[in-house]
Amino acid sequence: MTIINPLLHDTGTPPIPEAKGWLAAYDGRHGPGIDLSQAAPGSAPPESLLARAATAAADPSHARYGAIQGDMALREAFAAESTRRYGATIAAQNVAITAGCNQAFVTTIMALARAGDAVLLPVPWYFNHQMTLAMLGIEARPLPTTPQAGFFPDVEAARALLHDGKVRAIVLVSPNNPTGAVYPPATIAAFAQLCREAGIALVLDETYRDFMPAGHDRPQRLFEAADWRTHLIQLYSFSKAYAVPGWRLGAIVAGEALQGEIGKVLDCIQICPARAGQSALSWGIGALADWRETNRADINSRAGTFRQAMSALNGWSVDQAGAYFAYVRHPFGGVAAAQVAEMLAVRWGVLALPGSYFGPGQDNHVRLAFANADEAGIRQAVARMALAARSA
Repeated sequence: MTIINPLLHDTGTPPIPEAKGWLAAYDGRHGPGIDLSQAAPGSAPPESLLARAATAAADPSHARYGAIQGDMALREAFAAESTRRYGATIAAQNVAITAGCNQAFVTTIMALARAGDAVLLPVPWYFNHQMTLAMLGIEARPLPTTPQAGFFPDVEAARALLHDGKVRAIVLVSPNNPTGAVYPPATIAAFAQLCREAGIALVLDETYRDFMPAGHDRPQRLFEAADWRTHLIQLYSFSKAYAVPGWRLGAIVAGEALQGEIGKVLDCIQICPARAGQSALSWGIGALADWRETNRADINSRAGTFRQAMSALNGWSVDQAGAYFAYVRHPFGGVAAAQVAEMLAVRWGVLALPGSYFGPGQDNHVRLAFANADEAGIRQAVARMALAARSA
């Protein structure tokens, strides 16, 4: 007899450590290892932001408990930035600050669903979303997408999966992890309308919104609807936009009624978000706009470099790319994606994640987080992928 919760025991182990173990076995024969696995900012945060955090950490008041849903200064700054970006009023009362976007997702799902319910996840999915649902006893109901459709989810296919009344929410991630697909605003709007009609929630994860191509500052127009608070929840992460993943700060934007329920969950799993980082970011949201724009241009340049380098590669196919990620079809027919990814890491020193980490039917693909490397590193990784294909 085990004392472990069987739902947790049946949940897959975190995949990133397994993948990093493959790269640890690489002997360096082709040069330093190139880690394109985890979405980790490739540049340091601005010195001015670090200085603000250091000053805040030295302030004894920030060693005390703060508000459950985050310090008001950061909530107000984030609400003002969101209002500017989306052209619709978002109030501080609509914002909760969390320990990263993963906690934002866990908290939101706990507020929406219970064991035995279902949540619709487009496949390929972000593995931590599926893991969260599994450990809570909530069905992760797959919504298949295809390379031919750009990995965009189809709203009518989603409608057909709502047949039994168990689905409590649909989750969309745009720009997408793992594919990099940027969903058209019309697609996102169609899903919002479906959720409105079905009386369920649309959970929209916009962790990578700060890396949209230039000229695409408004990724969707859902906040312009007068009733958005009845069905829309937006998730966000400060980790990528400000290069501070270790600070563990994210956000949930939702209506006041749902925020009340979210506060109950947060009081049990975090008490309050870490405060020194909050203080620094409440300043940085406004002060670092130019830095963020430069960072966005740099990441988009890396995306262009990756696409250009891959265009000359035989066998490999970039089925989708955007923001931080590329979802690439590998040339090793009939070989499981995990075997391909392990081979790339151990023999060639390039760490990608296998498509099988991201749901059923994904063994033909690997995910590469090209934003992790500079342009020279990207070209070197692609050159090694070419050698791997030729040596097969």
